[in-house]
Amino acid sequence: MPATPARADTPATSAAILELLLPHRRAAEPHPDTEPASVADFPEQLERIADFVDRDEPVEFALPAFPCKSPNPAKVLGHLPDEGERLSLAFLDGLCTSIQAIHPPGARMLICSDGHVFADLVRVPDPHVDAYTDELRAIIARDGLSRLSVFDLRDVLDTRSHDDKRAWLHARHAPTVADLRAQVRTDEDTLRLYRGITRFLFEDTFDFPGTRSALQRDCRTRAYGVIQRSRAWGDLVAEHHPRAVRLSIHPQRRGADKFGIRLLDAPDAWATPWHTTVLRRPDGHPRLVHRADAERIGILVHRDGRPSHYRQLTTV
Repeated sequence: MPATPARADTPATSAAILELLLPHRRAAEPHPDTEPASVADFPEQLERIADFVDRDEPVEFALPAFPCKSPNPAKVLGHLPDEGERLSLAFLDGLCTSIQAIHPPGARMLICSDGHVFADLVRVPDPHVDAYTDELRAIIARDGLSRLSVFDLRDVLDTRSHDDKRAWLHARHAPTVADLRAQVRTDEDTLRLYRGITRFLFEDTFDFPGTRSALQRDCRTRAYGVIQRSRAWGDLVAEHHPRAVRLSIHPQRRGADKFGIRLLDAPDAWATPWHTTVLRRPDGHPRLVHRADAERIGILVHRDGRPSHYRQLTTV
């Protein structure tokens, strides 16, 4: 059977879809604003988008993200999703809606929630991860975010214990620590990721019994484990969703196989809703900051009977 000819408008439509993502890009370059990126800088994403456009199908995005809340109470309000997750999910659903104006089949966003992948390494109890992911699904249903869905380890290995799931994933897909150490020494992107994860682990640990230097050594060791599991999870997601356009909440360089995406405004390029708290400024604009910083200049707002975010009363 002859191949189906490509649609004449596929390149323009694919480029227009990617243009919608560019303003929200989380860039790895030190000064991305001085040399703005263009769609031509992302051939991998254009090719994957074009595959869906050619077939007149909804564009499928896969975003490994929304794992669990930080265990550090100085950074977050608790272990359940709050205003940060709610706004971020609404943003992603809105992005899919915007694509529909260009490509009538629209788009779908698969949230690949990876909390159980890292729970033992980030020192978060597995029941907290279950509660967090279940509440994500509840927000999606309650707020009518019909273009979003959640995928996690329970969708692959539902009958095994969490430790068994992690061991299975690690054995099947994780690179060796030796390979990662070599990449950290030679690859700038891997080095940047290693340093960023080490910093997060250090900041998230609030009850370490040893010295500061001992904690730093512990976090460096765990950072390699997190990267191993992250690579393993990425391979598993690709195995189950091989055609999806791959997104990342980590900063990504131009031309990478993943497109870094920023969910909400934050002073730190690495900030996420699950490591921070939302502070609404006097003009209503939300910003991600640490809870301790929000407490100093804002008042706590509750939603559905739970702490949700902070509201800043005056401009600082």
